[in-house]
This record gives sequence, structure tokens and C-alpha cells, in this order.
Amino acid sequence: MAQAGNAYYDSPRDIPAIIPVFPLEEALLLPRTQMPLNIFEERYLMMIDYAMHKDRIIGIIQPLEPEGDPAESDAPEKLYAPKLQQVGCLGRISAYGETGDGRVLVTLSGICRFKLVKEMLTDLPFRLAEIDCEEYVHDLTEGLGEDQVNREGLLEAFRAFLEANDMEADWDSIGKSSNEVLVNSLSMMSPYGLAEKQALLEAESLALRADTLIAMTEMHLASESGEAPQTLQ
Repeated sequence: MAQAGNAYYDSPRDIPAIIPVFPLEEALLLPRTQMPLNIFEERYLMMIDYAMHKDRIIGIIQPLEPEGDPAESDAPEKLYAPKLQQVGCLGRISAYGETGDGRVLVTLSGICRFKLVKEMLTDLPFRLAEIDCEEYVHDLTEGLGEDQVNREGLLEAFRAFLEANDMEADWDSIGKSSNEVLVNSLSMMSPYGLAEKQALLEAESLALRADTLIAMTEMHLASESGEAPQTLQ
């Protein structure tokens, strides 16, 4: 069972088949994590209103390629819609606030990943898609595969990244975090690009996501220092 805000999800049957999808480049939402969003574009304000009147669920998904500037496209603005990746993550709006200046601040709580089946033809200014969560039903089980995570290796890579960038972390809170929270939170916070974020999202298991993040971090640090990256054992 997965909990997101006040809602519980036991199976894919608890999740709507058609949802609004929010294309965000280099943004990653994962199960049992939270993503704050500052919404100001009119079409996405309408998307939030739509979701709030439905199931409060939005799909966060990356474009297939880095987005260009819509102003440079020959297509009308309404038709400027980059192709999407095939896998995204569902989030429930678990916090909502209006700022008084036209913006809306929301928090999405991650539920599970989904596969994009097809986009729907609609007159709405935002995008709706049919989705399928069956392949990722295991995302609904909290802590699944935590015992296989290389926590020591992940923390070592994280510590090296912080030192290389002269950054600090709340190690007390990190020490109290479960392996699932640690892996998914660090994956979301990682400074990597579209392809790397998608690889982390699509990792088959929590352990593989951790190993992928370790490898990415080692390669990043090695490229920064000019050294050859170490091979994971």
C-alpha cells in the first residue's frame, strides 16, 4: 500500500487511467518523495484546477529531448508540444496554497511510476494522457528492496560530491533515513541531465537506482578532476 497525503493506493485500480501530464525537463519525482512546484503559467494553473477537481493526480514526465524555445518554433504556441518520454511518475497534490499574486504553490507526493500509453486529443490547454501502472505495481510497496541497497557506497559517493563542491549536509537526518528515502531523495537532488534523470527513474529496482547514482557521481567527479572513474565492484 502506498500513501500520498491523505490517500492510499493498494493497486493500479486505485489510479485513474487518464491523467494530466506535466512535462518537466531534468525533473524527477519518485515514490514516497515530495516535489514542490511554483505554478504561474495559465495553462498549468488550469491543469492544477483540473486535477484538484478530479483525483488530485498529475503525471510528472520529461520531454524526449531537451526542449527548445517555443518562440523559435514555426508552430502556433498551442501546438508546440514536445514528444514525451515513455515513463513518468504519478504525484498526488498533497499541499495547495495561493500566493495572492496569481501563483499557486503545490506539493506533489510521489505514488508510483507509469507508462505512457497515448496522449488524448482535447481542447484543453494542457496535456492529458492514458497511462498504465501495471508494470510498476511494486512501487506501491513501501521499502521494497531496501536490503539490497549499497548504502555505504551511496553515502561515500555523496560525501565525495559534497566535498568536491564545498557543500554540507544534515548527516543526522541522513543517518535516520531509510534506504528507500535516501536513494530516491538523492536521485531527485542529483544535478544530472535529462538522460541521467530518466535512467534513474526507470531503474528496475531500488538497488539498481542506487548503483546507477553511484556510477554517475563517480563519473562526474572523475571528469571534474580529470581522473579515470573507478569501476563499481
